[in-house]
Amino acid sequence: MNQIAYAAPIAFASDPENVGSEEESITQELAQTLKMIVKKVNDDLGHASRGVHAKSHAILRGELGVHPDLPPELAQGIFAVPRRYDAIVRISSIAGDILSDSISLPRGFAIKVFGVDGDRLSGGEESRTQDFLLASGVAFSNPDTKGFLDALKLLEKTTDKAQWAKSALSAVLRPLVRLEEKVGLPTGRQKALGGYPESNPVGERYGTQAAYRFGAYVAKLDIVPASNNFLALKDEEFAVDGRENAIRDEMVSLLATEGGAWTLRVQLRRDASANPVEDASIAWPEESNPYLPVATLTVKAQTAWSPDRSHLVDDEMAFSPWQGIMAHQPLGMIGRARRYVYPVLSAYRGSLNGCPIQARNQPPDFGPAS
Repeated sequence: MNQIAYAAPIAFASDPENVGSEEESITQELAQTLKMIVKKVNDDLGHASRGVHAKSHAILRGELGVHPDLPPELAQGIFAVPRRYDAIVRISSIAGDILSDSISLPRGFAIKVFGVDGDRLSGGEESRTQDFLLASGVAFSNPDTKGFLDALKLLEKTTDKAQWAKSALSAVLRPLVRLEEKVGLPTGRQKALGGYPESNPVGERYGTQAAYRFGAYVAKLDIVPASNNFLALKDEEFAVDGRENAIRDEMVSLLATEGGAWTLRVQLRRDASANPVEDASIAWPEESNPYLPVATLTVKAQTAWSPDRSHLVDDEMAFSPWQGIMAHQPLGMIGRARRYVYPVLSAYRGSLNGCPIQARNQPPDFGPAS
């Protein structure tokens, strides 16, 4: 790898977190609000889904290959030595209810890496996985958990109501977002309300948005398309044509005959003022501190989604950044909130469905076409 001189990364030990006095109560209220979303969907559909990212578009078996010859500052945690890991990828939309794809929203990209050794984070001792949770873009929607709670309360009031109105708003917002992006205006709020492009998720960029510990350092991660077929789908929109599961249809059609790959990259924290840990809504500048490749995530041709896959992963599996090793501890208030909220929601969802969610140390068996 050609090495370019960047500012030295800031050591993890030199960056204590800043826990606010109201953080615990806000986090508890976050959990209760998300439980209300789960209950509403369960009452309506007779089945409980995740409080956010409820609808899966693809559930994929893959392999994460750590790149050889990484420089020492990148050879950290599970990336310390070149090796290959089995992985599961879940691609979803952010809403907590199961919406028609005519309502276009930002997406999620969750990775569960299997066979990971190392000292475990508290609460994840029973697993040997490392989970990375990424979503559209590289900055979180709110600067703190209070702002996220306020947004969730609004979503809770509109969960599973007036889908026709949401579809109509989405149809108005999509062309508006395209125009605003052409002149460089911010579009994050419009995208979250339904103005997200109707594009194939495999061609997108996703980021952890919040910071993780990265061995001796601190970092954010992103994932970008690497194979030519995935790269060709960047910014390419398709017609929904009234299909409720249009995104899933596109994924199934593509991956039935061809696989592809993404590159997992790391942006190290190098400037304390420009790279805050507590405020995940601030994107760390990339001009002199780019995301650097550390691994390749590859998927073969397969059935991208099926009811059986959905049951095995959507109903029986939880994704949490706290299911991992200490070398990749989630940081900042968003990370700390997830530590409390995710187990509460998993237990609640499992109880409603009569299907307890347990740690899984091997990828599920999707059958011969996996």
